[in-house]
Amino acid sequence: MPNTSFSPSIESRPTYAGLVPQGSAPSIMIADAEGAEAIMDLAERDAAVLDQAHLIYIPKGAKFGSKLAELGAKGYHEEASLDAAMALINRLLGSAHMGTQLYLAGSEGMMGRVSALALSLGLPLDAIQMEHRGSIGRPMQCVHCKGVTQDVTTDPFTCSHCGLTLFVRDHFSRRLGVFQAVCVDAETPGVVPEIQEITA
Repeated sequence: MPNTSFSPSIESRPTYAGLVPQGSAPSIMIADAEGAEAIMDLAERDAAVLDQAHLIYIPKGAKFGSKLAELGAKGYHEEASLDAAMALINRLLGSAHMGTQLYLAGSEGMMGRVSALALSLGLPLDAIQMEHRGSIGRPMQCVHCKGVTQDVTTDPFTCSHCGLTLFVRDHFSRRLGVFQAVCVDAETPGVVPEIQEITA
């Protein structure tokens, strides 16, 4: 599965250039679901990228764990969910030294959340690489109640916290690691556009 190509949009919409090996520099690699394929492609281009890598994988039902474990990373960890992995991710990022590379591959929800944490802990933006693979579901924050609904694939959608019908926007908050959504019928209550599937 290739890196996802998204349609051109507003400037805050994240773009994912893909992963480029930085040799044997210390690194933290995090992948979920089909993001594993991006890590395998990276290792195929330069096996040395795994010499000092801590690799965390969140399968989300995908079956790439054994292949990732065989790559020979310095440390390999498989976690049931991103929430379960966050303590380890926080510890690895918190102890990262200058020059550490962060490779993220998979869903926008995972990449947004981890990159926001990394930036808050002082990792420079140019040390973070991302490649989107798999689901195009987005993490959307309701600007009204501040709740986040994960893996949104329709527009509009219903906020999982306050129940408002929200418009899917391309505006992305790098600080929060989520897209922003606003009430679709605030000015015309009850007038809601037909629900459509989100496409890249």
